[in-house]
Amino acid sequence: MMATDKPEHTKPLKQPEIPVQPKRSPAGSDTVVLERRTAKVGPPQMYQVVMLNDDYTPMEFVVAVLQEFFNKDREAATQIMLKIHLDGKGVCGVFSRDVAATKVDQVLDAANQGGHPLQCVSEPVA
Repeated sequence: MMATDKPEHTKPLKQPEIPVQPKRSPAGSDTVVLERRTAKVGPPQMYQVVMLNDDYTPMEFVVAVLQEFFNKDREAATQIMLKIHLDGKGVCGVFSRDVAATKVDQVLDAANQGGHPLQCVSEPVA
């Protein structure tokens, strides 16, 4: 290999080509105008983190988890805890898929460490 040759792994990567749509000029001439089409990307699917009621986890523990992992103030955490207690489940927050999965793991780990059977799931927002 010569000193001026670049190693194979340092060559720049090719950018993917964006398809262009040819468009004839209105005058009927042989001129072609190319229009660039931008790819439309929608917002990511959002997921809600739902905590489920059980008869063993203390209400104060649920409030503490809501404050710690979902950044709720004491009043909001208490309202969510009461909804979980009365309705059997309650939404703790809405996040992207990865963040929701992380929140669920944090809640389940905290419940496990505290010796509580608290359950938490994430589900797509309809």
